[in-house]
Amino acid sequence: MTFALIKTPVDAPEDVRDAPASGASSTRPDRRRARYLKVARAALADERIRTTGRLAVRHASYVLGGTRVVGRRIWDGRTASRYERMIRAAEAAGLLDEVKEWEARGKDFRAARHRRRVEMLQFALQAPKALGAAALGSAGLLLLIGILLAWANKDVADVAAPFETVADLVRWVALIAGVIWGPGLALAPWLGLAAVWAIGQHQHTAPQWALPVRARDLGAAITPSIVVVAFRDLGISPLRKAIDAMGDAGAALLSGIKIAGCGVEVDVHLPSGVSTEEIQNKRRKLAENLNRHEHEVFIAIPPAPRTVRLWIADSGALDEPIGASPLMLDEETTADYYTGSAPWGQNLRGDSAGVSVFQRHILLTGLSNQGKTASLRALALWLMFDLTVDFYIADLKGVGDWRPFHGLAQVLIQGPTDDHVAQATDMVEWGVDEMQKRIALLEESGATDGVTRDMARTDPRFRPVVLIVDEAQVAYGCGAKSPDGRPYGGSKATSRYFQAVKKIHDQGRAVNVTIWEGTQDPTDENLPKRSREGNHIRGSLVLGTESQAKMALGEAPVDAGAAPHKLRRGKDRGTIVVAGEGIQLEAGQSSVTIRTYFISGEDAVVLTDRAKARREDVATVPKLEIVQPVDHLADLAAVVGRENRVRTTEVIHRLKTRNHTVYEHWNGARLKALLAEYGEEPGTLDGYPVVKLESVERALGRRAEELAEAQ
Repeated sequence: MTFALIKTPVDAPEDVRDAPASGASSTRPDRRRARYLKVARAALADERIRTTGRLAVRHASYVLGGTRVVGRRIWDGRTASRYERMIRAAEAAGLLDEVKEWEARGKDFRAARHRRRVEMLQFALQAPKALGAAALGSAGLLLLIGILLAWANKDVADVAAPFETVADLVRWVALIAGVIWGPGLALAPWLGLAAVWAIGQHQHTAPQWALPVRARDLGAAITPSIVVVAFRDLGISPLRKAIDAMGDAGAALLSGIKIAGCGVEVDVHLPSGVSTEEIQNKRRKLAENLNRHEHEVFIAIPPAPRTVRLWIADSGALDEPIGASPLMLDEETTADYYTGSAPWGQNLRGDSAGVSVFQRHILLTGLSNQGKTASLRALALWLMFDLTVDFYIADLKGVGDWRPFHGLAQVLIQGPTDDHVAQATDMVEWGVDEMQKRIALLEESGATDGVTRDMARTDPRFRPVVLIVDEAQVAYGCGAKSPDGRPYGGSKATSRYFQAVKKIHDQGRAVNVTIWEGTQDPTDENLPKRSREGNHIRGSLVLGTESQAKMALGEAPVDAGAAPHKLRRGKDRGTIVVAGEGIQLEAGQSSVTIRTYFISGEDAVVLTDRAKARREDVATVPKLEIVQPVDHLADLAAVVGRENRVRTTEVIHRLKTRNHTVYEHWNGARLKALLAEYGEEPGTLDGYPVVKLESVERALGRRAEELAEAQ
């Protein structure tokens, strides 16, 4: 990489050429830092550099780890630390017999060590006498040999021959030692380094990610010691110090390890000074310390303070399919909107995960092509076996995902254009009108328990209505306007689609009118906050960022461990993190991760054909024939006229006279809701509720201002 100096052109303006040097010097370090960061990121992205880094870390770890192993062996061999360590571990495990056995072994070791030390002291006192005796004995032996040689050779000089031979031997030993001493002294550190490296390699003392693939301990069984070591090596200093200082080797941190589906579950009680957030932020490192991939370790926050709950999958278990949907296996499947649960998939434990959709608004979101439509459609494929439920569907992608519902749904809109958004908006606004009619009917009926199951099955006016809008981000982001000037999309008070969804969220569930939405890549622009927070069940497939996860599920579930942004794009297709009502959650948990059953398009046709055989024929239409929208506020102004105050009962009578079909079921509450949309409310006169002319005029003025702003 080459770097070039950038000089100011000679013909640059004077204010540039004469700029103070201080300004240039203040920005130069920032530019240099940015350049260095860019180079560093590029280097880290290069697989060759990453491989070289792993190689360097691996061999350095072998040396350090081997040194630590040798040091521990020497320390264990010279002290009773090994026995004390085993005693603490046995106490933590509650094995009292082993505690006694290790105490006895430790006592024997100390006694033997004491005897050796006493013997060494005695040897130090007896060594001079022993050395003297050995020297005299050796000299006498050499003298005897010399005398024998002199007698044999008839030469008295041979008496000294053995002494001369010993002297020559000592001379040669000294010569050889002098020759090899220098090189040996130079090689000794390298031989020691090679020795500890070999020990470290044999013990695999390098981190798992730095080891060769063949040497990694993947899929090992999860034991208490593995969990404790994994937490100790997270790089959190207070946690490491607390574990090292614990007499039971950290065992007190853990609950019992329980088998949970295709993995195990354990609670870890953190020591003082360590927060659950720190552990959540170390999820990848914790997973690697446990010899797992990041997606195979889930961290949740149970009710106990300063505690994290780990679910650790068996290695590779989450990549295995979960099997076919029960809907495909049972040809006699039935459903009950009030009491049943849709078989949606399996949780991470491998248990069946059912969802109750009774009077619940649903929002599913995620990135494109991750199984969102299939997950939403699976709920509808179960609910269609309840013959009393009516479906109104708008598929704003329009590629045939919902085509099997033709002949089942009352309305089936398919397409991504502005015209299709307008039709979907008309459908949702029809749901609002239907909701308001049912509220009036319910009040007239005098029912005290809402719309009961018997009412829904015997009175067609209270049949459950499910409005489904798939790819709802197309509607929220639509910039087209209706003939009255109001936009279909957006999140303002004039947005027709948003306001209709909001009204159904507010009151629809009480009268069996619910809406299900599926949307991609949630943002404040394509999924307004007020709309997403009105749902009872919120689920998310793979997302890109934590901020998107909080938009999809809410902040509380994500803070408690829900992590759709940690799922793997492409590999975890169909895996959904769900929060809210209608689904069984573990005590203290705010979300659950579900691997949904996949029902293909062909299988969906098989199921819908089965449902059509049980239902009455439905003439599905591509859109609702909506009568020209009625301007309720204009009608109100017309019946009030120029009177300052008109009793509410009289206003409703005049509205019914003006348009009986539209205002047949209107009452004081509905009239109050109309004024409340524009920040007004009825007044009173002599104890009777009245509609004031000034309130109507202010409402008309506010609406005109909103329309002007929207344009």
